[in-house]
Amino acid sequence: MRPSAAAAVVLIWSFAPVAAQQDGAALYAQHCAQCHDAAGPEARVPARRVMQAMSFAHVMQALTSGSMASFAQGRTDQERSAIAAYVTGQAAPASASAMDATGRCLQHPASFSRPLDGPRWNGWGADLGNSRFQPADMAGLTAEQVPRLRLKWAFGFDKASTANAQPSVVGGILFVGGTDHKVHALDARSGCTLWTFKPDADVRSAISFASLDAGRSAVFFGDVRASAYALDALTGQLIWKTKVENHPAARIIGAPVWFDGVVYVPVSSIEEATGSAPSYQCCTFRGSVVALEAATGRQIWKAYAIPEEPHPTSRNVAGTQLFGPSGASVWSAPTIDPQRRALYVATGNSYSNPPADTSDAVLAFDLATGRMLWKRQGTSKDAYVVACYGANQSNCPEDHGPDHDFGQSPILKTLPDGRRVVVIGQKSGVVHAFDPDRDGKILWQTRVGKGGPLGGSEWGSAADQNRVYVANSDVRFSHDGTMSLDPKAGGGLFGLDLANGKVTMQVPPVPCGDRPLCSPALSAAVTAIPGVVFLGGVSGYLRAYATSDAHLLWEFDTVRDFATVNGVKAHGGAIDGPGPVVADGMLYVNAGYVQWSGEPGNVLLAFEAGER
Repeated sequence: MRPSAAAAVVLIWSFAPVAAQQDGAALYAQHCAQCHDAAGPEARVPARRVMQAMSFAHVMQALTSGSMASFAQGRTDQERSAIAAYVTGQAAPASASAMDATGRCLQHPASFSRPLDGPRWNGWGADLGNSRFQPADMAGLTAEQVPRLRLKWAFGFDKASTANAQPSVVGGILFVGGTDHKVHALDARSGCTLWTFKPDADVRSAISFASLDAGRSAVFFGDVRASAYALDALTGQLIWKTKVENHPAARIIGAPVWFDGVVYVPVSSIEEATGSAPSYQCCTFRGSVVALEAATGRQIWKAYAIPEEPHPTSRNVAGTQLFGPSGASVWSAPTIDPQRRALYVATGNSYSNPPADTSDAVLAFDLATGRMLWKRQGTSKDAYVVACYGANQSNCPEDHGPDHDFGQSPILKTLPDGRRVVVIGQKSGVVHAFDPDRDGKILWQTRVGKGGPLGGSEWGSAADQNRVYVANSDVRFSHDGTMSLDPKAGGGLFGLDLANGKVTMQVPPVPCGDRPLCSPALSAAVTAIPGVVFLGGVSGYLRAYATSDAHLLWEFDTVRDFATVNGVKAHGGAIDGPGPVVADGMLYVNAGYVQWSGEPGNVLLAFEAGER
């Protein structure tokens, strides 16, 4: 399963029909408690204590049109509402107000003027190699200016308790999805709203921009029900929508990537969680990459991370038929190699036996056909589902693995001597470097963390010309049965020489002190500009460090209330998943992540350097 922020709200439902009930406690006990009350901290299913920090709307969204909609489809609206009210302790809100009218821009741009020639952060990794490094001309922000960063505006995601979709900035417009069940286009300087679009489900992927034929510009993204979208970037009008995977647990978390008229969409799933119920025939999902024609959404090819189709294997102790191989979700944005006309993706763990040799791996595919070119596995025999840490382990594979996904995008870089390298951090705590020109030959491997289901390097690293910057999560929980974050475990930032993997820069974990809902863990993606590394923490702090000597340049505590440009009540919190975005002199970051007992929040923050 994808690290850290893999699932929004995961409520495990049995499939047996039941009489309609309005008692939220009884419904929860019958359908949800098995996983949410019995699982230990490493199960990575939100405990009931965690869900109490979520908003009513957040849980309802998961049950009606989010990650658990297909599994809750037999329940009535009243039953879903009763469950949401019970687990959050909140009553169903009154009908929505006309909040959308607040913060609208008075003027709209009539067209884009060469948007891809100006300052921008496009998609997940800022470039086709997913380096998450913003050069000086694009950043518009120097190391000398970073200490003067000041909050310029804040934008709130209505009725949300998590902000976990990374923004993109192109042509002066910021595009961002949200757990408010919308995609927003904002003026990047002021934060006023240009347009909003309501997809079928929440959007967690970053948004990619491209110019289509006839001068039309489009943005591409995916939702948590595995639909990919193209919208007119100026108006928000739908151009096309394509369902890329029909498996009920499928979702799109990684950003689609546009290249040469084709959009490449990564596909993941939460079957690792939903497949844990003893009555579930675990498991049948396979991760994939789908190539779509950018202008129409027509499928060109689909390449599965596991070529072999799942087939019946054994039965669990309850007599339920099990299937395999399965898993190998693609949680992150694909990386494009124009030189070799190849695409690189990283995969998650297997879900069931037999374990696939393409799980926990970096895979290379031919851009034109989807044919697999090579594979390089980081951890073998890693078959795992959430049940492996639960009270009922019926669907846990025998000799299960450690859940050491690759959850981040491979980074493609060219070294000063002309050699090329694909570098990536893993949840095992190991950073790997592969040779893309020699079928993924291992160049070096360096351990920077202990690893674990929520350990090692999670969402993303960044690389400049000489180093890769890797954050360490290794989040741990207290052993008192509350699933509280351990304020003394995890964290640390490492700079590794791209040529040999040696650690040449290091920032130690920053203690939490008496701060509640805090961990030193650094799970969110890292971002770099010349001379500076930015990273957000589960603690809620956003920090910047000098790459020369690792000293702290700037920090900002996001755990507070904010007045917002759109009038939504907003609060900052844990930073997990997406990393900061820097473009045209501004820095943007989402704050709020309730999934693993962190501080909830629902805000997008925009910073600009003030005068001396």
